[in-house]
Amino acid sequence: ITLLTTAFDPFQAFFLSLMVNARHIFYGLAMLDKYKGLGKVKNFLIYTLCDETFSITSSVNPPENCDLKSFYFCISFLDYIYWIGGTLLGSILGTFIAFNTAGLDFALTALFVVLFIEQIRIKENRIAGCIGLGCTLLSLFLFGGNNLVIPAMGFILTLLLVRRKIICH
Repeated sequence: ITLLTTAFDPFQAFFLSLMVNARHIFYGLAMLDKYKGLGKVKNFLIYTLCDETFSITSSVNPPENCDLKSFYFCISFLDYIYWIGGTLLGSILGTFIAFNTAGLDFALTALFVVLFIEQIRIKENRIAGCIGLGCTLLSLFLFGGNNLVIPAMGFILTLLLVRRKIICH
């Protein structure tokens, strides 16, 4: 919202976009095992991996005797269609309905809190969740609230990759 209400700064826009979208690196790392061996549909699954799709696919257990490729494809495809349809509907209705967006800036923070809570409830994900929380707090302490996102993501990515290498070897 700040980006839209202030003078355009290309440097700030680039880093804001990088910070907001860098979460897909972590989503992708978390889905490597689930998407392993799914063939050509894997590219589509990666392309359509968004917050909602990640939340569902990372926490759901596919039914027994279910084709994993079809299962994950349907979730991703439907989420993608819902996203496009909702955006189209919102843009059409938005021209007719005035809506005060004051106070809406909490939504992204709330989304990440809910995603964190859902992930921490799964025993296997607790270490990764604690790494994320710890790295974020460390970055907050070292870099302050205005500059913590990129260092925190760097710390998290590094520790998760080190952890993965230790576990895999």
